[in-house]
Amino acid sequence: MNTFLKGMSILVIATFLGEVVEFLVNMILARELGESGMGHYMTILPTIFLIMMLASFELPVSISKMIAEKDESYHRSMIKHAIRLAVVFTTVLLIAAAIVLPIIPVFKDYHPLLKWVVLSLIPVMTITAIARGFFMGKQDMGKIAISHFVRRAVQLILLSALFQFFEFGSETALLVAFCTLAGSELVVFLYLLHYFIMSYQRIKSVPGKHVSGPEVRKSLVEVSVPTTGLRIFHSLTHAVQPFLIKFAIVSAGFSAEMATEQFGMMAGIAMTIGFFPAFIAHSFLIILIPTVSKAYAEKEFSKLQKLLQQVMLLTLLYGLPAVTAFYFLAEPLTNTFFHSKQAAVFLQLLAPYFLFHYFTIPMQAYLIGLGLVKDAFIHSVYATVVTFSLIYLVGSRPEWGMEGVIIGMNTGSMVILLLHYLTICKKIGITWVAKSTIKDSRF
Repeated sequence: MNTFLKGMSILVIATFLGEVVEFLVNMILARELGESGMGHYMTILPTIFLIMMLASFELPVSISKMIAEKDESYHRSMIKHAIRLAVVFTTVLLIAAAIVLPIIPVFKDYHPLLKWVVLSLIPVMTITAIARGFFMGKQDMGKIAISHFVRRAVQLILLSALFQFFEFGSETALLVAFCTLAGSELVVFLYLLHYFIMSYQRIKSVPGKHVSGPEVRKSLVEVSVPTTGLRIFHSLTHAVQPFLIKFAIVSAGFSAEMATEQFGMMAGIAMTIGFFPAFIAHSFLIILIPTVSKAYAEKEFSKLQKLLQQVMLLTLLYGLPAVTAFYFLAEPLTNTFFHSKQAAVFLQLLAPYFLFHYFTIPMQAYLIGLGLVKDAFIHSVYATVVTFSLIYLVGSRPEWGMEGVIIGMNTGSMVILLLHYLTICKKIGITWVAKSTIKDSRF
């Protein structure tokens, strides 16, 4: 079994176990916080995740790409410059967050200590991002896989223990829930930092070559800035989309209450089920970035073509059976897990959306590995314009409603997949003629 498939297998198993543990975590939270508390928890969680994402500055992506592309003799110098950049960035972000967080209205409805819990996560996430990027670049997927599972397992243990032996008021219970999240991140930080220091000591014992600070910073920023921008763009579009969908359905003649109910069935039930197999796609994303970066740096275009074929085939092997099961078993799935038969129709109609999504995630990793982050961002903009336009134009028609909204979502997901795939094929030399040519226009 080659390195790619071995690393992929480890990540898939660990991520699957992590998804199962996360399901248990959500069950405990729903039981202990109640409907109102769970609503407050889910309301502030995207904001906290956004701050955590900004703190990481997408360093796992940029550092893994840089480490994979360069010989090991350069790693010590590159890591030194990366740490210096991270320290400066963390300091600036901490100061900015300390000023901004107290005046953000959404935090006023929560325990006063929550802001400090979030602030404490910023340096933790930055240093963890450096270690994670280093191990991703070295293709040491075992440590990445363990860290994913440990995060979920620690949160589950902390939640179970604290709510089992102590009783909290509603506001304190929410704070405890977020503290367990911070505690799990701290344990992952200590785990990765321990092995990172050990690996760095081994690198120091080997004669190294110098890389200039400006060169390293340029390499990191060229990847981190557009990738962070892409993540922020996705966060903003995901925040706007629910309001657009409900507005389109109301424009179709449905009541506001009916629009909310239909959106809840689609987003809370159909998409929860449909996105479950995507943990495999996210495992692809983690391992593909360094693998593609290394092969592209070494101009191994035949390897890149073969890797693309493997990724497409593996995605088809799990994606097609998954969406087929969703289509034919929609009603038993929605009724068994969520006690909702009405959501079954939405799950069936969204089958193409889920399948395209499974392909799009590894394609995005491929683009990042090829240095085409800006292309990925532009593709997302085009696809979002198509999606939002069709959601309103078709979804606001009385004869379509939510079905029209789903048509827009399916179309947009197909557009971004085709744009990603065609751009990758052009870059690595795959043509539509009988025999592909292994070349790149840059060389």
